[in-house]
Order: sequence, then C-alpha cells, then structure tokens
Amino acid sequence: MNFSIEELTFDEKGLIPAIVQNVNTGKVLMLAYMNKESLQKTIETNTTWFYSRSRQKLWNKGETSGNKQIVKRLSYDCDGDSILAEVEPMGNSCHTGAESCFFNEVDIAGTETEDQGDREIVDYLYQYIQNRKENPVEGSYTHYLFRKGQDKILKKVGEETTEVIIGAKNRNQKELINEFSDLIYHSIVLMVEQGISIVDIKRELTNRHKEREYEPKREPKSELYE
Repeated sequence: MNFSIEELTFDEKGLIPAIVQNVNTGKVLMLAYMNKESLQKTIETNTTWFYSRSRQKLWNKGETSGNKQIVKRLSYDCDGDSILAEVEPMGNSCHTGAESCFFNEVDIAGTETEDQGDREIVDYLYQYIQNRKENPVEGSYTHYLFRKGQDKILKKVGEETTEVIIGAKNRNQKELINEFSDLIYHSIVLMVEQGISIVDIKRELTNRHKEREYEPKREPKSELYE
C-alpha cells in the first residue's frame, strides 16, 4: 500500500511509540519511540532507528553493540498513533543482555505456562548461529564450521544423522535426545550457510498443513524396498 508518514499521529513532542516484534517467533522485543526522521531512516536503511527521549537524539539499534534489527515489515494501528516493526534481530534486544526487554513476568492466578525459552530455543539458536557467521569469534566451534565451509558442514550433518540412527537402534532415549539435538544444531548451521531461514521452513510446513499434505511425498514402490 502507498504510505505517507503524514498519515500518522505524533504526540505533542513529535513522537510515536514503536513496538518491535521478532518476525520469526512473534515475541515482543522492546518498546521505543520514533519521530518522523527516525521513521524515515528506518524505512530507508531497513534497520530500526529510534529517538532517545533521555539523550534527545536519534539512535540506530545495534550501532555499537552489533545487535541490529533488520526490518521485515512495518505497519501501524487503526488510529495511526503507534507503529509495529517486525524485525529479524541480529542479537539480543535489551540493554541488559536479555533477548527481550519484557522478561519480568507477572504471576496470574490459576495459570501455568510453558517456559518462554523452551518455546523459542530453535529460533534463538538460529539467530545465535547466524550472528556467529556474521560476527566471527575466534575459537568458536560454529565459526570453525563456517570457516571450513560447506563440505565440512555436510560431513557433520551426515555423521549426526548416523548417530541418530544408532541411538534409535540402541533404544537409548537419552542418547537419542542428545544426537537429535546435535543433528538439529548442525542442520541449522547448514541452513544459515545456504541462506535458508526458520521462516522458510515454517512457511513450507504451513503450506503443507493448508493443503493437508502433512507427510513428505512417498517414493514410488520399488523392488528395492520390498
């Protein structure tokens, strides 16, 4: 849709609240404020820019920490007085080092919730591995894999697949959990190396669900499989 900043409603100080959300997980990462200039910079650079009320100046998220936020989608609410920025974070969003600024949970009577970290660990792992590729750390195993290249990564995926098979044959659940975890880690390294995102996989699985094609296509029957 055609969009004009003039369509938005800024407060008396020329600011508008901007909610930042992880496009992959849906998790709310932070709340900050934009003015017209920072919003324009966000649109032009594809990274989040905000206006600091305390320092009274513009700031580009991750400019010093490296924890940039790549903007995938911008939208505004029905009243035009708040913005939603859906981003792919290149690191943690909170200045405390937490993934999200919203980590102080309030207990609500009669409810039990799954740990947030458990729900989002695969997305976090992908971001961690991607950050290791873009910001190499000497001595890091992930950096070692990327430095060695595709053949090394493929070899490790193959080795871990074999280990999963062995764990299953041994009927050793603890061993199998460990090997599955290793396989998932190395598979994500390969995904990052190939430029495939978690969103790509989720989209494919979602499309299969919509088409009721839950299972991969079966290979044609062959005497080799009899």
